[in-house]
Amino acid sequence: MLHHKAFRFRIYPTEVQTTLIHQMFGCARFVFNHFLARWNDTFQETGRGLSYQTCATGLPALKKEWPWLKDVDSIALQSAVRSLADAFDRFFRKQNDPPRFKSKRNPVQSYTTKFTNGNIAVACDMLKLPKLGWVRFAKSREIEGRILSATVRRNGTGKYFVSILCEVDIQPLPHVDTAIGIDLGIKSFAVCSSGENALSPKHLRKATCVLAATFVSSPERWSQLSKSEAKSRSHT
Repeated sequence: MLHHKAFRFRIYPTEVQTTLIHQMFGCARFVFNHFLARWNDTFQETGRGLSYQTCATGLPALKKEWPWLKDVDSIALQSAVRSLADAFDRFFRKQNDPPRFKSKRNPVQSYTTKFTNGNIAVACDMLKLPKLGWVRFAKSREIEGRILSATVRRNGTGKYFVSILCEVDIQPLPHVDTAIGIDLGIKSFAVCSSGENALSPKHLRKATCVLAATFVSSPERWSQLSKSEAKSRSHT
């Protein structure tokens, strides 16, 4: 059975790629706000809003009026229009509030692009994205299935991430008629009624041992720790 599954990774763009990412943030935000304003004006005048098709066909004219929109990924601009249409669909279904204008002052920014003609690809620890080229990313796991889209996001701390949406064939788990009880504890992490016993991983104890070994092997760290403790006491 085919399901949509997202794979999220941190990316490390160069200075040039970071500038391009910010350009696409701004252009996608501009397109979203432009058609949101047109939608609101049309609704006030006629009592009806704009369809996705009406907004999408208005993109070429908008690019002629604002030529700098041609410098970014055109699919990302279409995705901004689709995002606005989806937001209104959810609003009319009473699933969320009406869409609001996006602000450039918001530290969290994003844009979405779709897969077409191999414009999104993965090779080792490099990720190919439209207009950006190959970007280094932290490949923490393998990407499965057929790539559908990629969303580039900057979080509140200024770090950049990408979410790759894939179509994955996930087989349902076999149906069983048996049931077990699970008891969570301290000495043992979990004890099952079937007799299985999962031991506690003891992450804190392992981390404490590693930390103690680090300080023992480096006297300079003890000196830094004692100085920081002295400073903290002086401020209390």
